[in-house]
Amino acid sequence: MNLETVTSCPVCSATDFEHYLTSKDFTTTQESFHLVKCKNCDFVLTNPRPDGNSIGRYYQSEKYISHTGGGKGIIDKAYLLARRFTLRWKHELIIASKPTGSILDYGCGTGEFLHYMQERKWIVSGLEPTEVARQKASELLRQPISKSASEIGEQKFNVITLWHVLEHIHDLNETIRQLKKLLTEDGTLFIAVPNHESLDTKKYGAYWAAYDVPRHLWHFSKKTMKQLMSNHGLAVTDVQPMKLDAYYVSMLSESYKHPKQNKLVSLSKAFLIGSQSNLTGKSNANYSSLIYIVSK
Repeated sequence: MNLETVTSCPVCSATDFEHYLTSKDFTTTQESFHLVKCKNCDFVLTNPRPDGNSIGRYYQSEKYISHTGGGKGIIDKAYLLARRFTLRWKHELIIASKPTGSILDYGCGTGEFLHYMQERKWIVSGLEPTEVARQKASELLRQPISKSASEIGEQKFNVITLWHVLEHIHDLNETIRQLKKLLTEDGTLFIAVPNHESLDTKKYGAYWAAYDVPRHLWHFSKKTMKQLMSNHGLAVTDVQPMKLDAYYVSMLSESYKHPKQNKLVSLSKAFLIGSQSNLTGKSNANYSSLIYIVSK
């Protein structure tokens, strides 16, 4: 494994970090990774982290079902059920801003979301770097899927979505510059990421599944996301909760923290903490995951 160290904060360019916590790769290797926090703007990042050539092996697991579309365990089945449920909800969220048009799903996985939009007469495009997922998406949509932004060319999109993708991308600022370039002047970005200021984060600490080291390189809050977008001349116009994420993340976190615990007990505790997190989110808007709606 080749580790690289981030020496300056991608949000504010400061170079002074402090230790935040240490978490494990519970999905594949059981290796430990450190999270640090920028002393200037409070942005949290995994540091050091595997470089771009080394990160791939941390995705090579059937457990990582966003890239495989599979999953046999109860948590995997819950993920797939929630994914089907949220397709309609995502569509409704988008058409409230843009009734129809062209859409790019940046990090489209196996293509289910784009297929849903395609069936509703949207002009769809996808980008997915993972070969297995890209092939499945291409077969589902019956069209090519780009491996990188360079393959998209000069095309512009009314809507660009990143559903739990931005936290995985090594070159954060360059990617945001690309996204802005690909967006029409009146276009909208929808960026969903975990929120490390949620109640379920505090409950589980280093076992919080949405830290997901080392695959999650960046750990956002409302403050740091808004500042990052502002740096690129973009504005966060709205923030929406992803309430189901609190339950799914809590289910995973319970399995990490108490691997030998009775399944029914784990599910009950996860439901309770997920519910508490969503209830707290009503007052402070710090839900387990947030969707940032962004415009030029």
